[in-house]
Amino acid sequence: MTSQRRALVVRGGWAGHEPVKATDLFIPYLREQGFAVQVADSPAPYADAELMGATDLVVQCMTMATISGEEVAGLVSAVEAGTGLAGWHGGIADAFRASADYLQLIGGQFAAHAAREAPGERTGDQSDNYVRHRITMTPAAAAHPVTAGVADFDLDTEQYWVLTDDYIDVLATTTTATRPWAPWQRPVTCPAVWTRQWGRGRVFVATPGHTVEVLEDPNVRTIVERGLLWASR
Repeated sequence: MTSQRRALVVRGGWAGHEPVKATDLFIPYLREQGFAVQVADSPAPYADAELMGATDLVVQCMTMATISGEEVAGLVSAVEAGTGLAGWHGGIADAFRASADYLQLIGGQFAAHAAREAPGERTGDQSDNYVRHRITMTPAAAAHPVTAGVADFDLDTEQYWVLTDDYIDVLATTTTATRPWAPWQRPVTCPAVWTRQWGRGRVFVATPGHTVEVLEDPNVRTIVERGLLWASR
């Protein structure tokens, strides 16, 4: 009999992403898949080498926030040794902005979400940044266990413009359109779902997931659930 896999859910940071509600969507799924789940409200457990060595999967939902040198070193070391790391939206792609080591581990960083309305027409709430956009599968997506069988789909939510490197394996992209009032003068295509091999560990990132409602979209939820399992040791 194999021993039970262990997942560490690290959640917190900016409250607008509802880190508790968002991760609570997936904790029951992890338990159904046989994981023992531990929850933390800070990255402090990353500095616990014994804990991280016994952890098969880290699910992170910690937008912005800060991380110490010891904590990020512990996370990086664990992933290099085989611990999986997975997350969505700002909880993984807009976390710990000041840590170059963390950014290198993830392979991409949120830069912007282009507004829906012209400056004088915005209301000042989060919906200003909700735009109808398409998540487009790459050719590699058809054969990948995270995305096999998932077709292109549309969302009406924040569309992440991310800065990435070419050491990511892109499974889906999204293209930010031009706006008459915006400084960019041609559409910009960015990764929307990617994976990354780091040492013996796997990293999974999906940029959709601004609200619980987005995470409940059948396509998004399927991709995230599969991504969690794919990343795990």
